[in-house]
Amino acid sequence: MGNQTNNQSILEAYKKALRKNNFEVFIVENHEEASLLFFDQILPKINPGIISWGDSMTMHATGVIERIRENEAYAIIDTFDKTISREEQIERRRQALQSDLFITGTNAVTEKGQLVNLDMIGNRVTGITFGPKDVVLFIGKNKFVKNLDDAMTRIRTISAPLNMKRHPLFKAPCQVTGTCHDCCSPQRICNTWTITEKSYPKGRIKIILINEDLGL
Repeated sequence: MGNQTNNQSILEAYKKALRKNNFEVFIVENHEEASLLFFDQILPKINPGIISWGDSMTMHATGVIERIRENEAYAIIDTFDKTISREEQIERRRQALQSDLFITGTNAVTEKGQLVNLDMIGNRVTGITFGPKDVVLFIGKNKFVKNLDDAMTRIRTISAPLNMKRHPLFKAPCQVTGTCHDCCSPQRICNTWTITEKSYPKGRIKIILINEDLGL
């Protein structure tokens, strides 16, 4: 009970900081509740015509993409379709920036309510910062950090190396050592940093804080 109460107070503190920065924020206990909240409250309010998403293990854990695919009411831009070429995937990632709703996660969130992300191509961070009319981020409590330095350390020593291991066809030294080498690999996934201080316009970025460790 003590740990649960402590977790709730931490979640509330991050919610307060994020709301101060003009993000719309929700708190749920687990990924199942996150999915229910998304479909019962957030999606009907946005009422999007076109939906796309950026890669996020936390987002995938909720199962929302599978449910969206099953609903013919929405047009989707699937930028991860394995039946098309890499060039076509990149072109779809450009098109995704014109979607009504973009769904993904974040690499870290600070106590001041800043979102910190690192991308290979930049489609995920671009979708967060500009383009889609609305953005929904699923964030597990393991993404909580104290400040920007801790956020970057977390990304370099946890998120990026583990993400590289998910892509065995890519090659970089962090796959072996588990930490960033600031490498020069042509398949390096660490190319573009973003720090999102505030949501603009207010409420455009909606955040679901999940009281579980999810994703990378």
